[in-house]
Amino acid sequence: MERIAPDGTALGAVLVIHSWWGLTDSFRDYGAALARQGFVVGLADLFDGRTARTQAAARALRAAPRRVPIYRRLEACLTDLRHAAPGAGLAVAGFSMGGHWAVWLAQRAEYDLSAAILYYAARGGDFGRSTARFLAHFAAEDPWVRPAARQRMERAIAAAGRPYRAFDYPDTGHWFAESARPADYRSEAARLALRRDAAFLRAALGPGAGA
Repeated sequence: MERIAPDGTALGAVLVIHSWWGLTDSFRDYGAALARQGFVVGLADLFDGRTARTQAAARALRAAPRRVPIYRRLEACLTDLRHAAPGAGLAVAGFSMGGHWAVWLAQRAEYDLSAAILYYAARGGDFGRSTARFLAHFAAEDPWVRPAARQRMERAIAAAGRPYRAFDYPDTGHWFAESARPADYRSEAARLALRRDAAFLRAALGPGAGA
């Protein structure tokens, strides 16, 4: 895991989980932007430095056998961030594949997450033990996120009584917030989503959060 420290005392800690392209500069730039807002940021690297440019290569990276399961890697990242920002709130921000992992982590009380940010990702399951509040960003045209999957996730979050807010971005598709994907990147939408993330994290992790 790469870590980016803020100037001064951290408002909280955020684990950023990349999409299936790997840990590209998209996520380093995103993490650096959050660090400038006062958060210590961990950048998970689930593919050991390898990245992909084509969908075939990305699928191969995702399917490659690994000695340490992904969830164990993410657990280790969260533990490291807790030590880096003791006493501060902890959040996850996941993109596409990483968004699915962000949901999985946020559903589990043992990780004691205060917040989860999802980019173009929807995953169902039981949110009854979740301690997180949720912020989700969706593309207007996205064949990778089925409306039914999103609806199931949103119903489950509501049934658990967890705070949730979602935004839809016009004229965008999947990966719209990833600057390393120039054909998909939409800078205006990405900047707006980032501003919303910073405000959300300040409310969820900053002084007086949860009060």
